[in-house]
Amino acid sequence: MDSGQNDYMQQEDDWDRDMLLDPAWEKQQRKTFTAWCNSHLRKAGTQIENIEEDFRDGLKLMLLLEVISGERLAKPERGKMRVHKISNVNKALDFIASKGVKLVSIGAEEIVDGNAKMTLGMIWTIILRFAIQDISVEETSAKEGLLLWCQRKTAPYKNVNIQNFHISWKDGLGFCALIHRHRPELIDYGKLRKDDPMTNLNTAFDVAEKYLDIPKMLDAEDIVGTARPDEKAIMTYVSSFYHAFSGAQKAETAANRICKVLAVNQENEQLMEDYEKLASDLLEWIRRTIPWLENRVPENTMQAMQQKLEDFRDYRRLHKPPKVQEKCQLEINFNTLQTKLRLSNRPAFMPSEGKMVSDISNAWGSLEGAEKGYEEWLLNEIRRLERLDHLAEKFRQKAAIHEAWTDGKEEMLQQKDYETASLSDIKALLKKHEAFESDLAAHQDRVEQIAAIAQELNELEYYDSPSVNARCQRICDQWDSLGVLTQKRSEALQRTEKLLETIDQLYLEFAKRAAPFNNWMEGAMEDLQDTFIVHTIEEIQGLSTAHEQFKATLPEADKERQAILGIHNEIAKIVQTYHVNMAGTNPYTTINSQEINAKWDKVRQLVPQRDQALIEEHARQQNNERLRRQFANQANVIGPWIQTKMQEIGRISIEMHGTLEDQLTHLRQYEKSIVNYKPKIDQLEGDHQLIQEALIFDNKHTNYTMEHIRVGWEQLLTTIARTINEIENQILTRDAKGISQDQMNEFRASFNHFDRDHSGRLGAEEFKACLISLGFDIGNDAQGEAEFSRIMSIVDPNRLGVVTFQAFIDFMSRETADTDTADQVMASFKVLAGDKNYILVDELRRELPPDQAEYCIARMTPYTGPDAVPGALDYMSFSTALYGESDL
Repeated sequence: MDSGQNDYMQQEDDWDRDMLLDPAWEKQQRKTFTAWCNSHLRKAGTQIENIEEDFRDGLKLMLLLEVISGERLAKPERGKMRVHKISNVNKALDFIASKGVKLVSIGAEEIVDGNAKMTLGMIWTIILRFAIQDISVEETSAKEGLLLWCQRKTAPYKNVNIQNFHISWKDGLGFCALIHRHRPELIDYGKLRKDDPMTNLNTAFDVAEKYLDIPKMLDAEDIVGTARPDEKAIMTYVSSFYHAFSGAQKAETAANRICKVLAVNQENEQLMEDYEKLASDLLEWIRRTIPWLENRVPENTMQAMQQKLEDFRDYRRLHKPPKVQEKCQLEINFNTLQTKLRLSNRPAFMPSEGKMVSDISNAWGSLEGAEKGYEEWLLNEIRRLERLDHLAEKFRQKAAIHEAWTDGKEEMLQQKDYETASLSDIKALLKKHEAFESDLAAHQDRVEQIAAIAQELNELEYYDSPSVNARCQRICDQWDSLGVLTQKRSEALQRTEKLLETIDQLYLEFAKRAAPFNNWMEGAMEDLQDTFIVHTIEEIQGLSTAHEQFKATLPEADKERQAILGIHNEIAKIVQTYHVNMAGTNPYTTINSQEINAKWDKVRQLVPQRDQALIEEHARQQNNERLRRQFANQANVIGPWIQTKMQEIGRISIEMHGTLEDQLTHLRQYEKSIVNYKPKIDQLEGDHQLIQEALIFDNKHTNYTMEHIRVGWEQLLTTIARTINEIENQILTRDAKGISQDQMNEFRASFNHFDRDHSGRLGAEEFKACLISLGFDIGNDAQGEAEFSRIMSIVDPNRLGVVTFQAFIDFMSRETADTDTADQVMASFKVLAGDKNYILVDELRRELPPDQAEYCIARMTPYTGPDAVPGALDYMSFSTALYGESDL
């Protein structure tokens, strides 16, 4: 035993006495150790019941050591005395020590005395030495070796992670995995659950006891109920699995060795059979192939030789490569077989007669020699036929190209398309024909090449020479025909070109002269049919003069028409003489002779129509001029009359001759004279209606329009009516306010003085100056400005910035006359009410006229004072409302 093992054993012999104090662990060790001892003692036909009692005399202890070591111990003492027991126990302890185990604190007396802790420690030492120490896995031994063995065996299993000999085994899956790994038919591992340790543990313990002859050394309840199961108990039980499966592994190793030897023999025999068969097949294939390669009978055609070459290519591409592989594989198999026989101490393989590797190589060399000669012969034959086929193919290609080029050329050259072509078409056809002639010349070389190739094929006695000669003759005949047709078409095109150039010149001259003449006729027709709108005699006279000038140009225009028609007739003569088939109309213009004649006739028809229209329009303009003068004569009188009357009314309103009543009488007489002027206005309206019906829009004889007259007349009537109304209002104001005529004249004089523009209105500053002239104290200080603002709010409530004469009179009347006030009216109602603070309906109807009484009843609110009676009305609030001091 090396130093490492001694250190390990010394470490394990250092018994942890405190650990044995744990009742759970002691119980587990007692059960496990007892079961382990009985698993060996039963081989000697005995067992123990109580571990600390049954080993006290040393007899079963010595027997246990003999069974597990396979050695004989010293003869035991058979006496019953203590000394005999101590002697037997010492013999057992000496045997344990002789195996390199150092016993610490364990003496024979303690075993004889039945010390449970010492007895368990001794049994653990025995287990460690004889069941665990010899375990070796990958250079690890004892405990580490056993742990590594467990980890390797359980590595493929999910939920199993063996890291120690205590808690890693609590769920029971580790035990089940060990069993399933070696005997998978005993446990359905897939149905086990990690959260059911009791089932897992009991399953493992029961299966191990029933099928593996491993007694139950542990209780599932003890393991599950302990936080940390006893390590020594677990190690003892697990070591039983190791030893149980190690025996089966040895038997399996022996069987594997026998199978391996037999397999090597069987494989070698199969390789020998394969070699013999493969060699026979390969030699037979070579024997059949060599005569085919030695056949040198040539074929008559390139196609047949190409088929031979294709067959040879198939042989090289499809048939020979697998045989090359077979030959190579045959050599590999032979070498591999010899190597395996040599390594397995078997005699070398000797193939059958003629099937040696050297025999196969010689046959293969003969095959390749025949193959090389055959290929050379094929290539030479193909080269020989290739020349003829190349020439034949070259002939066919050139002939096909030439025939494709000439296809349709004869029909094209025989076309009469130039007979209906225009000059531009003829020129295009000539250029196209020139290009064709160049192309034809270029193809001369190809025709000569075709003839040369045909001659060479004849000399080489090409098998299909008759068809080549026939085709060559057709090509030469056609070539001669194309030359003749080309010359004829060239002459026809040139002749047609000259005729069409002459016609084209005439077409161009016709177009140059017809276009401006046609434009002149279209312009003339447009002018002759143009509807004219004139408004004066001068304008219609101008149109008439222009028309006479146009009529003077007609004879010269007719000469130009005759010249243009002469060109057209010359073209028709050429076409008829030379039988030219005209393909279309004049390319330079769309105008033709029929159109020119038709338009000329139209112009001739429109001239007298234009004459009649001008005559009629001249008569209409003379009538319009008469209407203009008739309207102007009246308007030039009425317009100034209205202006004069407006000025006179303005003077009357400003000047103050006589009393207001005299002024009013004068104005009414004036108004009557104006109204009597109305028939003249109506007569002017009638003349204006005639002018409108005649569509007369201007009148150089007057500056007055009917609209001016209407507006002036309406202003005149409005002004006289307004002026009369102002005088009437002044009379009412005067009478109501008690203003004298002198005061009224003074007010008028002051207003007119400051109304410098005679507009009947005063601006703010003008009004202020007027008030000051009448004695109002309006200073330029803040108080004066406030007073003037108050007055302006009265006379100009709409804030227009101007004061009318009526507003001025109203203001001056209030300022100078004795006017009623709200208090005066209120005192009057109090008189009617009999000095009461309210008034009754009956009192109002009795004292006032009916309409005024009903007016007051409808607007007076009920009286609500302390002295109110039913039907009482509030005349006080009504009085203040009359003067705007409250709401009415």
